[in-house]
Amino acid sequence: MTATAAQRITSAGQARQVARDLAADFAVTAADRDRLRQLPYGEVVRLAASGLLAVTVPAAHGGADLPPSELAELVRTLAVADPNIAQIPHSHFVYLNLLRLAGSPEQRQRYFAQVLDGAQIANAQSERGGATVAEVATTLRPDGSSLRIDGTKYYCTGSPFAGILAVLARLDDPEERTGLGPGEYVAFLPASSPGVEIVDDWNALGQRTTGSGTVRFDGVRVEAGQLVARDAAVRAPTGYGAFAQLLHVAIDTGIARGALSAATEFVRTRSRPWFEAQVERASDDPLVIQRIGELAVSVTAAEATLTAAGLAVDAATASPEPGQDVVARASLAVAAAKILADRAATEVSSALFEISGTRSAAADLNLDHFWRNARTHTLHDPVRWKYQHLGRALLHDTPPPLHGVI
Repeated sequence: MTATAAQRITSAGQARQVARDLAADFAVTAADRDRLRQLPYGEVVRLAASGLLAVTVPAAHGGADLPPSELAELVRTLAVADPNIAQIPHSHFVYLNLLRLAGSPEQRQRYFAQVLDGAQIANAQSERGGATVAEVATTLRPDGSSLRIDGTKYYCTGSPFAGILAVLARLDDPEERTGLGPGEYVAFLPASSPGVEIVDDWNALGQRTTGSGTVRFDGVRVEAGQLVARDAAVRAPTGYGAFAQLLHVAIDTGIARGALSAATEFVRTRSRPWFEAQVERASDDPLVIQRIGELAVSVTAAEATLTAAGLAVDAATASPEPGQDVVARASLAVAAAKILADRAATEVSSALFEISGTRSAAADLNLDHFWRNARTHTLHDPVRWKYQHLGRALLHDTPPPLHGVI
């Protein structure tokens, strides 16, 4: 998709209102899009045109420069309505953050300007076949006067919609002509570059319309000026990982709230009371009321810890050189929030059927999309390791590692 001319957002209040307006519209057809697996091309065009995709562009480059906590609230708002649409720009914001932290002045000027004009960035990062997800087989190699990228990427969320692909690749040998050393780089490539093939083959049980398919690279030419060394952001205490994880927390928290809202509306309007309750309406059943209250606590706790984690990430990213302690606190705050958001999203989306009754299981209602979305998205990285980092910090006074996923 080509860039869409975007309006300029200048404040957090304006951004929140734009997000609420879009979310109200997106929610109306979210279940149908999921059921039919209709990719939200029109909705993503509207999202780009709204100016929300540029809200983190630094003020020095003409952007609103909103902090991570505000961005997380925007993502959460969209995720309540349609977590697929909320996830599509996740990598967009992460790679804008990479440019902020590790890009050259020329790169920041170039790509921030494009984003202000409506450009969208999608990831081409993950691979299959390695011993772990951290291994990168996609390579950068000299090719005449430039370099070339060869490899295959999977789970490339947002790739069918984006004009720019952020491609993670490795350079094994020094590149004397350009002065590039060995290591991992992110290449910012036009999605229309010769040798790029975007394949819509995403077939997960949830998050069905995120466009998270395969992208292949066959001799794709890239210049040194399109490459950003990843280590400067990921292997240093920058808050890069906490920022990325915060947005995942926002998506899961939004799913939890969306599922709770759907459940309460169904109970009010469509559920029949269980005869033993001896009430005329399901919403008057004391056991249903009790369960709704319990689920509300789970969702409220997730939302509160998302807010707290957002403020911690704000503190970690407010300075160009934050201390290791403030970055560690942010990562741990996000880890705790991730655990509660994971729990709330999967619990509430499952309990929706428990409290709504048999009628809610009708296939045409597609209420299971909340659970399928929650179950799929929460697999992004395991919360069992969040517990480990939290426990080690308390028992061993050990800060969380620097690898971009905490």
